Amino acid sequence: MIPMTMLVHYIDLIAKIVEFIGVLIMLLGLIVALIKALKALPNFTHDTYLDIRQAVGKSILLGLEVLIAADIMATVVTKPTLDSVIVLGFIVLIRTFLSLSLQVELEGRFPWQKKTDTTN
Repeated sequence: MIPMTMLVHYIDLIAKIVEFIGVLIMLLGLIVALIKALKALPNFTHDTYLDIRQAVGKSILLGLEVLIAADIMATVVTKPTLDSVIVLGFIVLIRTFLSLSLQVELEGRFPWQKKTDTTN
């Protein structure tokens, strides 16, 4: 049987790796969008700007979701005090609000709203 301290250590390590992956997702998304912008520089249009903005926004959204998962893992591993659970709750609320705001900004609607058919 694995000792509890060893298990806590490994879960904490996994949470740190997941945090790193979340930040890496955002960074790589920004780099990809920057490369797209540089390639489109000779004939940069408003549509190009919107495509780049969408790419950056989507990478931030995905990165935030991964960071929320890492925060939950890290909090579960530590001593679950009321203070740590409250802090986790606020972090999740803030990141969820940011994710929701970004999604509304990118798609022009809330996630629970149906997509409108613009082909008519």
